[in-house]
Amino acid sequence: MQDYEESVSFLGDWGPFQRKIFFVLCITCFPCGFNILSVIFLLASPPHHCNIPVSSNLSLEWIQANISLQVRTVRNSCSRYELDSIRNLSESMPEVLLSNLKQEGCKDGWTYSTEYFNSTVVTEFNLVCSDQWKQPLSSLIYFLGGLSGCFISGMISDRFGRKPVLFGSIAILSVFSSAVAFAPSWPIFVVLFFMQGLGQIASYIAVFVLGSEILVGSSRVLFCSLGEPFAFVFSMMLLTATAYLVRSWRYLSLIMALPGLACIPLWWMIPESPRWLLSHGRLQEATRLLRLAALENRVEAPPVIFDTSKEPESVRFLDLLKKAKIRNVTIKLWIICVSYFGLSFSTSSLYGNPYLNYFLLTAVELPAYFASWLAARKCPRRLSFVSFSLLGALALFLIQLTMNSESLTMSLVLLGKFGVLAATGMMYTYTGELSPTVIRNTAMSSCAMFSRVGSSLSPYLLEIAKFNELLPWIIIGVLSLLSVLLCIFLPETFRKPLPDTIEQMPTVFIFILKSQVRKD
Repeated sequence: MQDYEESVSFLGDWGPFQRKIFFVLCITCFPCGFNILSVIFLLASPPHHCNIPVSSNLSLEWIQANISLQVRTVRNSCSRYELDSIRNLSESMPEVLLSNLKQEGCKDGWTYSTEYFNSTVVTEFNLVCSDQWKQPLSSLIYFLGGLSGCFISGMISDRFGRKPVLFGSIAILSVFSSAVAFAPSWPIFVVLFFMQGLGQIASYIAVFVLGSEILVGSSRVLFCSLGEPFAFVFSMMLLTATAYLVRSWRYLSLIMALPGLACIPLWWMIPESPRWLLSHGRLQEATRLLRLAALENRVEAPPVIFDTSKEPESVRFLDLLKKAKIRNVTIKLWIICVSYFGLSFSTSSLYGNPYLNYFLLTAVELPAYFASWLAARKCPRRLSFVSFSLLGALALFLIQLTMNSESLTMSLVLLGKFGVLAATGMMYTYTGELSPTVIRNTAMSSCAMFSRVGSSLSPYLLEIAKFNELLPWIIIGVLSLLSVLLCIFLPETFRKPLPDTIEQMPTVFIFILKSQVRKD
């Protein structure tokens, strides 16, 4: 296959066609960003205590004593003083009696704080106390849906095209987000939530791959490093504002379906990837799309755009494991994704308004992605990735020294997420540049699938925090350091054309070392 970017250089980098593709693809990123971390609001667990029915005929003093018992620790929110025992006691409530009173479970349900949430999945299905394990399991199932979606969508995209996978993923998000809102029980909720998860990251990767293959040169770097990430962040910020205004989880789920529905007309504005068409031998379709783009840019296309002297390369998912070049690229970079999701979930352990905390941790992604874009334009990929990851890890390790200061802790969390997010933005660009066209979507989706194994476990970071509140931050920092170590063995792709075939992929550094040893 000839050099694609040289063949389409007549289009230029930033004409009307490229601008249209850039902005339309950014819009299609909104459904994913609006859904991806909805678990933070849908599965929020507000403060709660055992309900004391009005029919218990207890004095106000005894009711307050029962509530005080339950708010001392999380464990005590699952028990109360035995109502039959205290009903016969005097209203004076001597302190000496409290330690001798029997306790019982929350036989009459729970009373939940409505300071920040009117209703969540946790409050409606009572996922607390003996059923508390269902809350992180729900998040796990959602991200397992994302893992499955990555695995399936990558193969479908490389076989049948980028565009069907993009709009199919968006449709899954919208349909099942609406269905979740009508779930009558927790088992049905998690089944629908899993289905919703199938489209969450698959749509983001499809947008990324489409943009990286249709756009070339500076417009591709701008889209991959700044355009799509900014659209993603704005949609996450919009989710925060929406959740603040709509504090019922069922109404919020319905609203989360709207961005996907708004993307339906974009089907007629987004073309299939000419690069993918060419890699599958569909020369006439690719040529027709590029000639239409030339008309839109008001430039003249050459009589013959592509040389067809080579047959298209046929590859499958198993080639990711069989062929050493792709296998080593696939596994190394994506461990850092668990750091991102871990930071997002750990916002629940911060003090203060959860909406403000989440908004700040989302807003810091804007300068992070901007820094990633600047680095992508001027700096080598490895150096940029390592620098941002080390910055994030250092900030997270320093949190253990500032736990007594809420403002300092929040500042270090923001700095840590800045570093991790800037590294994540570089990681997407880096991985897309390492993967060949013939299997790019499968390679990126399988990498995201590996990262989803980590992100699926990230909700359990909150469970670890119950034993030591510093452990989540330490674990995330260690993962960032591990990603730095793995990145050292990857080849540099700065200012090099995208590979179209596996043979054009750069060689992984560790294999160069091995071959040198054998020669010696």
